[in-house]
Amino acid sequence: MIIFLIFKNQEIMLKDLRNSQKKSGAKLLENDNIIESFNNDSQGFKSAYDDVVICDRSHWGLLQLTGEDRLRFLHNQTTNDINRLQCGQLCDTVFVNSTGRTLDLVTTYVTEDSILLLVSPNRRRFLYEWMDRYIFPMDKVEIRDISEQNAIFTIIGKEAAKKLNQWDIAAQILSELSPRKYGLLTVEEKNIMIGYDTGLNLSGYTLIVPENLAKTVWETVINLGIIPIGDRVWQQLRIKQGRPYPDQELTEDYNPLEAGLWSSISFDKGCYIGQETIARLNTYQGVKQRLWGVKLTQPVKAGNTVMVDDKKVGILTSSIQLEEECLGLAYVKTKAGGEGLKVTIGDAKGQLISVPFLSHEYYKPESK
Repeated sequence: MIIFLIFKNQEIMLKDLRNSQKKSGAKLLENDNIIESFNNDSQGFKSAYDDVVICDRSHWGLLQLTGEDRLRFLHNQTTNDINRLQCGQLCDTVFVNSTGRTLDLVTTYVTEDSILLLVSPNRRRFLYEWMDRYIFPMDKVEIRDISEQNAIFTIIGKEAAKKLNQWDIAAQILSELSPRKYGLLTVEEKNIMIGYDTGLNLSGYTLIVPENLAKTVWETVINLGIIPIGDRVWQQLRIKQGRPYPDQELTEDYNPLEAGLWSSISFDKGCYIGQETIARLNTYQGVKQRLWGVKLTQPVKAGNTVMVDDKKVGILTSSIQLEEECLGLAYVKTKAGGEGLKVTIGDAKGQLISVPFLSHEYYKPESK
C-alpha cells in the first residue's frame, strides 16, 4: 500500500508539472514523458546563444551509487579519474566495454555519501544492469534508480546567471560556483542541486530537483523570463555543439577517442574496463576515424555514406536543418582528412568543421 501511494503521488506531481508546462505551449511525446517542443523552436535555438532558455530533461536517467566503495567502483568502470573527485565536484566520464567501445557519456555528481550519475534517456536501464553485474559480494556498493523521484532542468545561455540572480535564494550559491562544481539550494526544507554545467559546451546550469518541488521550481524559473525549449531544440543544440549521443555517435562501433571525448578520459588513472585498448590507441596514435561536424548544402538523413572522390570515407550519424544552415555529425576516416575536407553525402555537398564539444589531440604525458 505504501509503495502504491508513493508512485501515485509521483504521478500526480508529474501531472501538475506537465499541466503547468502545457500552459506555456508544451507538446508532449511518449505518455507525457518527453516535451518535444514549446512551438518556439527557432526562437528557442537563438535564445540559447543570445539569451537564456530552460529545458526539461527529466526523461534522462538519474542513478545513485552509495556505499564506502562507490568512488573506487565507478573509477574502475569508467574513463575519468573518479577517485580524485571531492564532494561538490562533478565531471563527465565514459562507460566503455572491455574492448574500449562506447556505451554512454554520463555526468557524475559527488556528494558526501553518494555519487549521482546523469545518464542518457535510452541508457538508464542498461547502465543500471551493466554496473550491477560488476558488483561482487564483498563490494560495499549499492545502486538505485532515482529518476522518478527527481526532475532535471537545464538552464542554457549567456544570460543564465543574470536571470537566476533574480531568484533570491539562488544568488548567493551562484556567486560561489565555478565550472564543474555544484551547490545546494534549499526550498521548502528540501535541497535542490545546481551544477555549473549544461551537458553542452554552453554556459548555464543543471538543476536536480525533488519531484515534489518540480512544478514550483519550473514556474519560478519561467517567471524570471527564461524561455522554455523542448527536446527537439536540445537535439539541435547538441548537434551544433558536437555532443555525441547513444545509438547515433555512441555505439559499440566506436571508441571514445574516435568520438572526440578526450577531455572525459584520464590516461594516468590506472586500470579500468577497456583501459588497455584506449591507452594503446593513444600511445601508437592509432585512431582510425574521427567524429566531425559537417556543414551541408541541403538536408540529408543520418545513415548516409560520406564520400570523397567516389570513395567511401565515413558515415553521417546525425543531422538537423535550421533556418539558415544544415548541419550534421559524421565519422570520417583519419586518412581521408579532417577539418576543411570537402565531402559528398547523398545529394548534398559538405565540409567538415570542428565543433566545440569535441577534441582530437593525442594525449602527451608531462615530462617530469
